[in-house]
Amino acid sequence: MTNQIEDVHSGSSFDEFLIEEGLHEEVESAAIRRVLVWQFEQEMERKQKTKRAMAKELKTSRSQLDRLLDPQNTTVSIETLSASGTRAGKAAGA
Repeated sequence: MTNQIEDVHSGSSFDEFLIEEGLHEEVESAAIRRVLVWQFEQEMERKQKTKRAMAKELKTSRSQLDRLLDPQNTTVSIETLSASGTRAGKAAGA
C-alpha cells in the first residue's frame, strides 16, 4: 500500500472566481489598502507617535489622518496611502 496524498482541491482558484464575478480588482485594492493602513499604524506605534503628533508632522489635520487610516474609506487611493507612509517614515526619522 502506498501513501499518496490525493488532491482534494478541485475547481478554480479564488482569484479566478473573483475575476469571473468582476470583483478581483476591488478585493485586491481593499486588501492592499488594509495592509498599507496596518503598516502605517505599526510605524506610528513603533515610533510612539500619537495621531495628533503624526498629523502635525505630516502637516495635516487629525480628522484627515483618521480618514487616511480608515481601511473602509475607499476615497483614499493606494497612491495617497503609500505617499503618506513614505512621508511619515521620513518625518519620524526612519
